[in-house]
Amino acid sequence: MEIPSRHECYRMMAAMEMMPHIAAHSIQVSRVALWICDAANGHGGKRLNRQLVQAGALLHDITKTRSFATGENHALSGQAYLEALGFGHVGRLVAQHVALEAFDAGGPLQETELINYADKRVMHDRIVSMPRRMADILERYGTSLERQERIRALWRETECLEAKIFQGLGLDPQDADHHLGPEELADALRDFSACCGQVETRNLDTPN
Repeated sequence: MEIPSRHECYRMMAAMEMMPHIAAHSIQVSRVALWICDAANGHGGKRLNRQLVQAGALLHDITKTRSFATGENHALSGQAYLEALGFGHVGRLVAQHVALEAFDAGGPLQETELINYADKRVMHDRIVSMPRRMADILERYGTSLERQERIRALWRETECLEAKIFQGLGLDPQDADHHLGPEELADALRDFSACCGQVETRNLDTPN
């Protein structure tokens, strides 16, 4: 299984000219996903692939900047982009970061589920509750009755996903912001900047 390292992901993000605020969002999503992954791997014998989770989270919006001009489905085009580079396993995670292909509430926890959920917990580069993030998605993307219904169905599924992820872990979903402080995010953003030669990595006024 070919999986890019963190710095390889950073360089791919830079090569795609990812907007700074989307890069900051992606880095924060990776922090949330890895926090859950580490907790899950330390509980009940689970063995999630940490490197796969990290790469999928960092690259989940790899084609989103381009999609503003093209109108493409960035989840599917992100998958195609990564498959063309030989990262098919990562691409399959990216394809499902908006909506899971299938959700089994009673099945084993999957890497795809961590990335899908973590993206629902990060608004811009801030960790927020899942209901707040989903309400934000509904407000910004619910431009028709059909889209509103799809988002509400996604909201219900994400509530079930949150229950599945945290069941028995001894963690509260709202603890993420406490454990993942702003200082560590700032360090991660500086690491990204140093790796990619990008100085500006934050623009909180621009949604993603």
